[in-house]
Amino acid sequence: MNSTTMQALVLTRYGGPDAAQLREVPRPRPARGEVLVRVHAAGLNPVDYKTREGMLKVVQRYPLPIVMGSEVAGVVEELGNDVTSFKPGERVFARMPKEAMGGLAEYAVVPETFLAKMPASVDFRTAAGVPLAGLTALQALRDELDVGQGSRIFIPGGAGGVGTFAIQLAKWLGAEVTTTASPRGRALVEELGADVVIDYTTERFEDQLRDMDGVFDLLGGETLMKSFSVVKRGAKVVSIAGMPEPETARKDLGRGVFLRTLFWLASYRIRAVARKHDVSYRYLFMHPSGIELAELADLIEAKAIRPVIDRVFPLDDVAEAFAYLESGRAKGKVVVEIGSPSAAPAPPQ
Repeated sequence: MNSTTMQALVLTRYGGPDAAQLREVPRPRPARGEVLVRVHAAGLNPVDYKTREGMLKVVQRYPLPIVMGSEVAGVVEELGNDVTSFKPGERVFARMPKEAMGGLAEYAVVPETFLAKMPASVDFRTAAGVPLAGLTALQALRDELDVGQGSRIFIPGGAGGVGTFAIQLAKWLGAEVTTTASPRGRALVEELGADVVIDYTTERFEDQLRDMDGVFDLLGGETLMKSFSVVKRGAKVVSIAGMPEPETARKDLGRGVFLRTLFWLASYRIRAVARKHDVSYRYLFMHPSGIELAELADLIEAKAIRPVIDRVFPLDDVAEAFAYLESGRAKGKVVVEIGSPSAAPAPPQ
């Protein structure tokens, strides 16, 4: 490679694991309002393999080939015109633009408004696991569910990437948190602050819970359908694993009548069950935000929350990283390290 190219994971077609390949591609340049980041680590998320498989084409159809990757941590390399909030050499992290991706590469361009300075106390691998899951949990709990002091919140699947943030953020907001976990995940969710842990291998949460103030569903399927029966009338269930509904198209995606109609049809059964229980249903597509990411950085520095990293893989083993993520065994986040750890600057003391 030379100074004009870089290594990146490139999606060449929609499909299985072999649809994405490591390739040498041109190194990007920052446009006006953008920052070029030398990437030291990138987080993996279910949205990444769903994108690869083509499951999200109705929402975002990419011009292929395209560099994959939804979140990064690294160092500012170069500034585009009119960038004023950052300077070269600063340690930053970001949720990548949904329409462009680009995080699983040695360099990535990020809009200035999506970037935040990394927490000073964490390394790149830890920071790379924060943006997507952390922002998703914050926006669902604070903005959609209006969680506050004394709220009783159910978060099924709390040991996963989003769940580990959601438990901690719900506790920070003042909630009493109930979650589900396997015996292997119980110690982790209890350590993160869960007040009640239901062992989903032997217990049915729908038999134990009633009158919850809200549900943040991370699992979809039957878990989502049964969640409507455990909340108060007039309460809300927010999901990131169910079926998008019309508000998703309007509020999260800024799309028109066609997609709203499609989502209305696709979510009809879920909304019917919600209506039966006099509960509202919302599917959330999170939005990148440098401002909110800076809030998460402050919370990490204050030790109010901590990122949970399950495993770190080198970029050359990115296929194994995807396979591990897709296995569903991860407790916390899966991260890909890009470049040598010894080449990364250490956190400030």
